[in-house]
Amino acid sequence: MDMKVAENGVAAMASCYQKFDPAAYLQYNYTPPRADFERKDSIVPWKLACLHRAFTEGDVSGELLVDIGSGPTLYQVLSGCEVFNKVLLTDFLEVNRQELKRWLQAEGGSLDWTPYLQHVCKLEGRRPSEWREKAAKLRQVISDILPIDVHRPQPLAPGALPSAGADCLVSCFCLESVSPDLAAFTRALGHIQKLLRPNGHLLLIGALGESYYFGGPGVKIPVVPLNEAQVCASLQQSGFTLIRLEVYTLPEDMRVGVDDVTGVFFVKARKD
Repeated sequence: MDMKVAENGVAAMASCYQKFDPAAYLQYNYTPPRADFERKDSIVPWKLACLHRAFTEGDVSGELLVDIGSGPTLYQVLSGCEVFNKVLLTDFLEVNRQELKRWLQAEGGSLDWTPYLQHVCKLEGRRPSEWREKAAKLRQVISDILPIDVHRPQPLAPGALPSAGADCLVSCFCLESVSPDLAAFTRALGHIQKLLRPNGHLLLIGALGESYYFGGPGVKIPVVPLNEAQVCASLQQSGFTLIRLEVYTLPEDMRVGVDDVTGVFFVKARKD
């Protein structure tokens, strides 16, 4: 593909995000029915269970966990903060970094993360009432919230990571949501692979069959519609060995009109 065409596609995606509304996005995706902790078939509890399992199997370990494209959310590091001494959050958008900073500084935010903290406490065999201790632990281990651009060969600023790289990356609904096509998605995977140490792990959650989502009222953002085979091929092309792929299919009542997603994938992979 012509490099100029690729650059134009990435620039067009960046412009789509200028009206992104963190509070609306959180309301659309991180409240019931999608975040119903009383339902086993709700999407958020499924994601939390996948992450909890991956972080507690014993092979994912080290000093530094980096969250690629955090958005305005924290759920993706609630299990990892018990395993790693340092957690680095990143996002392309300043509005998302500000949302995260408000929570980090205990200034509130657009979403109450208490039910999430309580649920993960239960997954860990702890009392839900210990959620305050978990919140304190998370605030303690988050070392920074940095800008990132996964479309650059060096997505983070020089010196942001130790020279050896991160021990683990987690990334949820980022790469397919900021890429104009499958080729750009695969290139972005290759870019973030360079942030990992050899044999480091990637925990990747993303949408299947999604062509758009709303990032705010009237803010329709295009997405690369992926299938399982494409995800696996992109991982292989980007220097990852797949350990596990799990798939969640959205029940009809989870299709609430804020996107056209049909399923969600969870990947555990290792850098070659």
